[in-house]
Amino acid sequence: MIMDNSETTTLAGGCFWCVEAVFLRVEGVKKVTSGYTGGILKNPTYEEVCSESTGHAEAVQIAFESNVISFEEILDIFFTIHDPTTLNYQGYDVGTRYRSAIFTHSQFQYIKAKEKIQEIETARIWANPIVTEVNELSVFFVAEGYHQNYFDNNINQPYCQIVVSPKITKLNQKFKHKLKN
Repeated sequence: MIMDNSETTTLAGGCFWCVEAVFLRVEGVKKVTSGYTGGILKNPTYEEVCSESTGHAEAVQIAFESNVISFEEILDIFFTIHDPTTLNYQGYDVGTRYRSAIFTHSQFQYIKAKEKIQEIETARIWANPIVTEVNELSVFFVAEGYHQNYFDNNINQPYCQIVVSPKITKLNQKFKHKLKN
């Protein structure tokens, strides 16, 4: 009997290039897709999402093997690589499209996400309260092709060096045991 340990979750934590670049390096992650969710427009373009009129967040959909990396470990990484206490911005990226959100794919994920937030709040890991939304995923729209694997394809671009690279450095320091070979 073959056990299917595949699971998918969708996370928004600022620019999707950052979140994607981090999770592409994590053992047990099979695929990371940049896209948009949480808004009102069907099949939005990047320009429409940037207009702040659609309500979408830049997000990544992560397919992972739960027998290699658990959903809780995915959340540990997520809450380390972005600031979940800033409402609608990450660093210089400002707008509702950069909000911190977990779009769950099951009741299990919803409960675990709420528990993880409570655990972090109780531990006072962040000085300010966590503003991360937890919502059930309704629909995910895949972003344009040039957004996929953006960091690795544009590693020398200033944004990648200044904004994305430090998040990968954080991952390498804190989660070295969870990195792909």
